[in-house]
Amino acid sequence: MHLNYPSAPSYYAASSPMGAHPQRESLKGEFHADIGVIGGGIAGCSSALQLAKRGYRVALLEARFVGYGASGRSGGQTIFGLAASQKALVEQVGALDARRLFELSVEALDLTQSLIREHGIDCDYRPNHVHVATKPRHLDELEQWIHELHDEYGYGSARLLNRAELQSHVRSDRYLGGILDPRSGHLHPLKYTQGLGRAAEAAGVRIFENTQALGYEDGPEIVVRTAHGSVRCRHLVLCGNAYLGSVAPVLARRILGVGTYMIATQPLDPARARELLPSNAAIADINWILDYFRLSADDRLLFGGRVSYSALQPPRLAESMRRRMVRVFPQTADLEVEYSWGGFLDISRSRAPDFGRLAPNVFYLQGFSGHGMALTALAGKLVAEAVAGTAERFDVFARLPHRDFPGGRLFRRPSLILAMLYYRLRDLL
Repeated sequence: MHLNYPSAPSYYAASSPMGAHPQRESLKGEFHADIGVIGGGIAGCSSALQLAKRGYRVALLEARFVGYGASGRSGGQTIFGLAASQKALVEQVGALDARRLFELSVEALDLTQSLIREHGIDCDYRPNHVHVATKPRHLDELEQWIHELHDEYGYGSARLLNRAELQSHVRSDRYLGGILDPRSGHLHPLKYTQGLGRAAEAAGVRIFENTQALGYEDGPEIVVRTAHGSVRCRHLVLCGNAYLGSVAPVLARRILGVGTYMIATQPLDPARARELLPSNAAIADINWILDYFRLSADDRLLFGGRVSYSALQPPRLAESMRRRMVRVFPQTADLEVEYSWGGFLDISRSRAPDFGRLAPNVFYLQGFSGHGMALTALAGKLVAEAVAGTAERFDVFARLPHRDFPGGRLFRRPSLILAMLYYRLRDLL
């Protein structure tokens, strides 16, 4: 299935200097490079940047424009850990590799801030993130989680908040407690992704927009085909995620494009904005179908939630998202919603990232499962290390086992929709 959500009227597109349209020419004719990269999201731009820094000649192909996909439409929250729990990771790869994966996720937070500073990326980064509990059962989960973070992983940055302490970060009676992490944070995802694209170009990367990869022929020299040209290269990095489709069918079977949605309100008076989120932290609850929200640089409330496994955007999106927002903040009932948008992110069956090789010289990065805002940049660094011959850190991720979604092309979405009904009921109960 070809996934094709329009990018407008995203608040991010409206507030990004580069907007939501191509800035670069498309590929025409044949181009020779050391490395080809497919996909102009954070993973693709980071891969290209890190490879160019190592002296490789890199060509990046993007079907629309840099930041078109999940990277440029997301909630913009940079968070430690992976979408899969540490317990699940221990079961899959053992305690030692699970610890390495956690430490790499923390390194991803530091790398994100380092890239912003090094390349002067104006993306409205702000520190502080809080995971919040909506029911008593969640409080027990948060207590277990904080003990795991402190005692098993030595992550002392995060701390537990009771209900009264939580009011210093989110003024909502819906939440019972939370975990605050000052090392995590939030940013403008489209500005950040496009900033990485500019940094890659400054390092020598050739970026072609409006250039969809149609397929490739592997071998000692790889040929990537497009509608009006081709790229010949020695290595290829696939970063198309949910939009990669028929370019690599074996990968498409292992991920699913899931629709996620956001709204942006009218700008608030700064004092009113701080009445909602006093510390300007990003917030996410720990339901399976979660709500997440934060303030923009111009004091809009950006509110995300809902998911769609049907590949269809829900009707009356702005209205349904507004209801979710008012359930959290009844005091926002008078606010107008000025932007609403949706897009696909890629999930793996285990919710763990799926990195690996399709051939010795063909690498792929996918399956970030909603936890990719920071991890995607690190993924680009790891694949650059692997191309250069040091694959130890890349292979920690490559050892994670992954299976196809059940049901085949026709039935995997219906079967997943049925499975998700259980989790929706679990959240409600």
